Amino acid sequence: MNARISISYGDLDDPDIQDLLAAHLAFASESSPAGSGHALDLAALKRQGLTFWAARAGGADTLGCVALKDLGGGVGEVKSLHVRAAARGRGIARALMAALEAETRARGIKTLKLETGSNDAFAPSRALYTRLGFRACAKFGDYVSDDFSFCMEKRL
Repeated sequence: MNARISISYGDLDDPDIQDLLAAHLAFASESSPAGSGHALDLAALKRQGLTFWAARAGGADTLGCVALKDLGGGVGEVKSLHVRAAARGRGIARALMAALEAETRARGIKTLKLETGSNDAFAPSRALYTRLGFRACAKFGDYVSDDFSFCMEKRL
C-alpha cells in the first residue's frame, strides 16, 4: 500500500462513513436471499451501541469499517466489516480486524463470533476470516434459523 492506513473510532454521523455503510448494505442486499440480510443499517448501528472503527489512508476518504458488539459473557460479535471495492487487497480488512481484536482483548472478551453468507459472493469473506484464525461454529443468536447464515468464531 502506498499510503499508511490509519484506524480510528468512526463517527457514524460522518457522510463519508454513511456512504460506505450504504455500499455495505447494498452488497449484502444484492448478495443475500430475501430475509437473510443481517447487515445493520445506520440507525441499528447507533441504537445497538456498538464500537465502530474506520480505516483511512493518508487522511483521505474512508476505505473500510468494522464494528464490535459485546454480547456479554466474554463473547463479542464482529459486525459490518466492509472495505470499498477499489481498496480491497491492500490489507485494510486485516488492519481493521487487528484494531478490533486489540480492543476486544483489552475488554476481557475471550471469544469473537461473526456471521457471513454461505454463497459464493461471501467466499472471499470466509477465506479472510479463516486466514485470521476464525473457524466454522454453530449458528448463534438471530442466525440460528437462517439457512443462508454461516457462522464462525475465534478464541482469543
